[in-house]
This record gives sequence, C-alpha cells and structure tokens, in this order.
Amino acid sequence: MSKPFSDTSVRLDFFVSHTLGLSRKDAKVLITKGQISVNDTVTKKANHTVTHQDLVKHRDDLLAWPRDKYFVLNKPAGYVCATEDGQHPVVLDLIATHEQKDLRVVGRLDMDTTGLLLLTTDGQWLHRITSPKSDCFKQYRVWCADDITDEAIKQLELGVQLKSEEQPTKPAKVVRVTSHEILLSISEGKYHQVKRMLAALGNKVVRLHRESIAEVALGDLEEGQYRELTDAEVALF
Repeated sequence: MSKPFSDTSVRLDFFVSHTLGLSRKDAKVLITKGQISVNDTVTKKANHTVTHQDLVKHRDDLLAWPRDKYFVLNKPAGYVCATEDGQHPVVLDLIATHEQKDLRVVGRLDMDTTGLLLLTTDGQWLHRITSPKSDCFKQYRVWCADDITDEAIKQLELGVQLKSEEQPTKPAKVVRVTSHEILLSISEGKYHQVKRMLAALGNKVVRLHRESIAEVALGDLEEGQYRELTDAEVALF
C-alpha cells in the first residue's frame, strides 16, 4: 500500500475525506451539496482531480494537503502490534484518535516485548525499513534466564543457525551488561528472532526491550507515550 498522498493527483472526494476526517460517502455529500470549491470555483463532481497546486476550500476554510505521519512509540507489555484485535488491546489505542487514520505499524514486537515501535502512514518508508535488503540495525536489551557465556556472545557475533532456517543469522553486535543481560543489535527481522537466537544457544529470554532502530532511540519517552519523528529521523530511512 502506498502512502495516501504520494501521487501527484487524487480524486476530490478522497482529498476531502482525508483532510476533514470523513468517510468517502460523507465527503461526496459535501461535494454534491456545493460546499467544496477548487480554485474558488464550486465543484460538485466527486471524481474531480486535484493536485498540490489546487486551492481546495470547504466553504471559506482552506483545506491543507495532508502530510504523512511518522511516530515513535514506547510500547508497553500487553499490547498487540496491530490496528485491531478482538481479544487484546492494540498499540493504536495508545495514539490519539484523530491521529490514527491510515497509521500502520512498522514491523512488530511480541505482545510481551516492550520498547521502540515506529508507526507511519507512509507505505514506501515502511517498506524501506522492513525490507530484508535494508540492513537496518535494531538494538534490544535482552535479559536471559541463565548466564550468557563468552562462547554464546561469540556465536551471536558470528551468526546463529535457527531451527527451520536454511542460513544462519547475520552477524550481530553484542555488548555485555551483566552476566544475564546483553545489548543485542541485529539487522534482520525474522519471526521471534532474538528469542530463537538465544534458544538455539541453550538459553531463554525472560524479558526483551527494543531501545533503538538505526539512530532513532526512545530517549526519555515514557512507557505508553509517543512523539513525532523529526525530519532528520525520517530522512534516516
């Protein structure tokens, strides 16, 4: 899915729907009632095409061309990385209602995993981060049930052969914090990868927290809070 306004032109009902937060049906009603003008001319055709150069107004209010949204969220445990779920709370519940439209989760964290999560309306940007070709490092703080040996760290840095995978993982970056805690940076996003890597080495992850993706970090962002990415952070990807 491409980002909503990546094209040079869109239908008028699509534009009005997104700028006013309406359904396409309600947007069409406004248009057919003559409440929308394009370049100071009332336009009653929902399929009329508008571009960034057009001035679109609802009555006398100028409708600004929407920008894509880019958020970083400090995900608490217990939330599912989805837009909706019938059994559990989802991460979109932590985002203000008026900001939720068209937001998508960039990658996933398990329900019990905490930490940095990116959300955006920009499908192309999302793909650049999640693509296997991106080599985008993600840093996790990992707590294990047993001591993390020097040999285990060497193996993580070389690559670990996971069950049901043809190739070992790409080399990881590892910093020992305590005997049971490490900072682990990986450039892949295989299913349950961190937990599977430690399991393959005979250990068990008891707690997992993502601290950063590339140079985007949580900083002092409290659990359950989110913020907009800066233009420089968006440009990293």
